[in-house]
Amino acid sequence: MALSKVDYNSINVTAAASKALKWNSSANGFETGDVGGSLVLLTTETASSSDTITFDSSIDSTYKEYQIHIIQAHCETNNQILQMGFRDGSTAYDATKTTTYFAAQHIEDGTGGSLGYNTDQDQAQATGFLNISEALGADNDQCTNGIITIYDPSNTTFVKHFIARMAYTHQNDRMMEAYIAGYCNTTSAIDGVQFKMDSDAIDAGTFKLYGVA
Repeated sequence: MALSKVDYNSINVTAAASKALKWNSSANGFETGDVGGSLVLLTTETASSSDTITFDSSIDSTYKEYQIHIIQAHCETNNQILQMGFRDGSTAYDATKTTTYFAAQHIEDGTGGSLGYNTDQDQAQATGFLNISEALGADNDQCTNGIITIYDPSNTTFVKHFIARMAYTHQNDRMMEAYIAGYCNTTSAIDGVQFKMDSDAIDAGTFKLYGVA
């Protein structure tokens, strides 16, 4: 049996610098594509004394999984809570949710830490915005970061699961890490996500929406 070889110098990969090369059934045998599991940046929103940050497009059936990365979100005043709402086909971000919330904390002065379930933050069949932080600090060096993952939002058979892992600085100078999970209790497609503070504007921060290839 003859062994077929590929002349590496005959393959032009210039156009595929940020893509993967994969086999196909054509005569040349190659095509470009996204690497499986890679993040495809869809849109970026930058907060600047913004009442809301909204992703109202690009969440569709193109990908089975979406991620939103929150980078250095800063509140204008102390004691603000970062919140998230889902849109299920209407104009409002009021999809019904059931969620869990637990958090670890360590106080800045080293006096102690804890890990526990937070019954004040979870929701049971609620339509209001979901808390994804507790009382945030507004010092110049304090901010919030996190990743929210939404699974198969365009599916019209099952409810829509999501998880969030958040790291933020509490107004009482505590380092907090929150683990949040839940589902939107609807078989309608989730086609939008919105973020806001509970009673003030988002002073600054970068919000990025990715599709997971």
